[in-house]
Amino acid sequence: MEIKILGTGCANCKKLEANAKEAVKELNVEAKITKVEDIKDIMKYGVMRTPAIVINEKVKMFGKVSSVDEIKKYINDEK
Repeated sequence: MEIKILGTGCANCKKLEANAKEAVKELNVEAKITKVEDIKDIMKYGVMRTPAIVINEKVKMFGKVSSVDEIKKYINDEK
């Protein structure tokens, strides 16, 4: 599973990344988490507000920081 955190490195982006790492840990799933900080790469996903989370190339949420529980649901939807 591939999880991408889209954002320019703001505090909310860092919090979303931390929540994603915690969700992966709690679910004990194999996942690669990467940060996408280049605005051109972010725009390729059609995201107009960051932070955003992309799982297996599907935008799951943008414009807010998802909680650990919300991210766990996104992950389970992709299993």
